[in-house]
Amino acid sequence: MTDPFGFLRIPREPVPPRPVEERLGDWHEVHAGQALLPLVSRQADRCMDCGIPFCHTGCPLGNLIPEWNAYAAHGDWHAAYERLHATDNFPEATGRLCPAPCEDACVLTINADPVTIKNVEQTIADEGLRRGYMQPRPPGRHSAKTVAVIGSGPAGLAAAQQLTRAGHAVTVHERADRIGGLLRYGIPEFKMEKAYLDRRIEQMRAEGTVFVTGHDVGAAAEGGVRTRADADAAELRGRCDAVVVAVGAGERRELPVPGRELRGIHQAMDYLTCANRVQEGDRVDSPVTAEGRHVVIVGGGDTGSDCMGTALRQGAISVVQLDINPEPGPGRTDDEPWPVYPRTYRISHAHAEARGREGRDPRLFACATLRFEGDASGRVRALHLTAVEPVGRSPLAGTERVLPAGLVLLALGFSGPQRAGGLREQLGLEFDGRGNFARDAGFAARGGRAPGVFVAGDAGRGQSLVVWAIAEGRAAAAAVDRYLTGSTCLPAPIAAHDLPMSALGRMRYGDY
Repeated sequence: MTDPFGFLRIPREPVPPRPVEERLGDWHEVHAGQALLPLVSRQADRCMDCGIPFCHTGCPLGNLIPEWNAYAAHGDWHAAYERLHATDNFPEATGRLCPAPCEDACVLTINADPVTIKNVEQTIADEGLRRGYMQPRPPGRHSAKTVAVIGSGPAGLAAAQQLTRAGHAVTVHERADRIGGLLRYGIPEFKMEKAYLDRRIEQMRAEGTVFVTGHDVGAAAEGGVRTRADADAAELRGRCDAVVVAVGAGERRELPVPGRELRGIHQAMDYLTCANRVQEGDRVDSPVTAEGRHVVIVGGGDTGSDCMGTALRQGAISVVQLDINPEPGPGRTDDEPWPVYPRTYRISHAHAEARGREGRDPRLFACATLRFEGDASGRVRALHLTAVEPVGRSPLAGTERVLPAGLVLLALGFSGPQRAGGLREQLGLEFDGRGNFARDAGFAARGGRAPGVFVAGDAGRGQSLVVWAIAEGRAAAAAVDRYLTGSTCLPAPIAAHDLPMSALGRMRYGDY
């Protein structure tokens, strides 16, 4: 166990990021090259090994946090690595990308600072990789059942790895030119270097998972002719024993205000994809760059923060991020009690970089875009905004102001899977009331023309966190395995309709 008095003796000390001026000069990870082991082992010793570890409840994966904290505290990295992978297929991703609701659920948070769970998780994953613990785990037997996974984001990859290890023949179909989905093209290099993703994909290949890229399943045939790169989803279902739809939530929200047609206004994901392709070596320069421009990011979430870090590294003159929500306070509100994940004032690495460069928080809260203004060439040059009232978000008279804007990035989130294409029609899928693919509590698609179609990840849940995507992939894999064989030993950490923990507890509303 950990030191029973560690939480009293040892103060919280997160792993410090590299200096702002250093990391803005490259695309390496924020913590690249840091000496982690002594600090992280000492921080893991702060874990109280609670009788009821609420960190488990805060994490949809049900990570065995006190267990791997204890191993990390004693330097037993192999045991820590094994316990971490008992519930998480890709801890190298969650340790970097997850906002760590487990830390807000830590019992220490009641009256002190929580354990640095996220730092410990990343260190265990990285140390295991360095020591060669990541080895293929091919199945001991094969079931002769075939499964097609459509989409290679974290949900699709988790489902594929679980089903491959259960002995099924799994093929992952990805319409992009590389495997990884959002992890590949939506996450900047400075948040997660793609070498970690590549290593995991190679492990999955060695285990037997087959990957097919440039394969757009469900693409609508033009003129009745389908290209070799596309596939009819119904035909694919006819060839396989089961299909997992894990295409993500790609229907982007728009900003229908005057001037939206001006050049220089782009969707955030297009911008991030271009930047990531430069880092992949596909091109020398991005066709959409912030270099030498005033940048305005519309949207206050993590994607907007990723755009900010990217724009700063590209040499933007200034960067401002607009958030329609009011500025959160420093602590929990009465309707967000421990152990729920609260909306509080948080500073991302990108926000810290902008503040370090410009001396202020780059965000403007409680404001909305009124219109865009263009120059004589038809390119955006300014954004007109207004303050809004906190509840109804209606504009407040007399608060209009103008920001210079040579590049505007729309980071407004997503409203479900993409409507374009024929995937829904070909498989007979239905939409639920939130615009996602409808499914029952066991991840089986509603309205499918044939049984054996399952929906996992953001395609069924709506946009969410990487930990929820992996949990969905694991749980959907268990449902598929049960459908194919009549029973399963695969873990199912969540049900399809589970919600994040709230003041009422984690809500399960079952098969509605």
